[in-house]
Amino acid sequence: MGIMSRNPKEEPLHYGEIFAMWSNILTNNGMIAMYQTLYNHTGDRDLAKLVEEAISEMEEENKQLKEILKVNGVGLPPAPPERPNARLEDIPVGARYNDPEISAILSGNAAAGLVSCSTTMGMCTREDIAFMYGQFHMAKAQLGAKLLRLNKSKGWLVPPPLHVAPQNERS
Repeated sequence: MGIMSRNPKEEPLHYGEIFAMWSNILTNNGMIAMYQTLYNHTGDRDLAKLVEEAISEMEEENKQLKEILKVNGVGLPPAPPERPNARLEDIPVGARYNDPEISAILSGNAAAGLVSCSTTMGMCTREDIAFMYGQFHMAKAQLGAKLLRLNKSKGWLVPPPLHVAPQNERS
């Protein structure tokens, strides 16, 4: 039996897996702080719920990732302090993010997260790590779908130029 034929949790992590997990935690830490700030700028309740959901998902990811890195003796990246709550009315109008901007930020980050999860799944040799990133991928895809639905319903979606075939080409 080879080194990769045992229980996946007993197999060694390779440097790519370690770097991906460590970087994931570092990125999540920064995004959690940013989303806490954006939450203070959010006026739309539906969007606020999705910001909270995104924060909760990243905190859950971090919990799982930190446990794996700790068990394997890998130091954890730094995290900024939690952001305080603020009232939207206390933020000057010219300094506020508006709801469509916040939704666009979340949507772009969800899309980038899908690519990151796919990349990590593709490099994994440990099945448990690949499976975990598959779950992260699914959660990000679901959040992205909710954001798309919200953007459409609120009129916030800015589509690229749409191609509509001329009438005579449709037949």
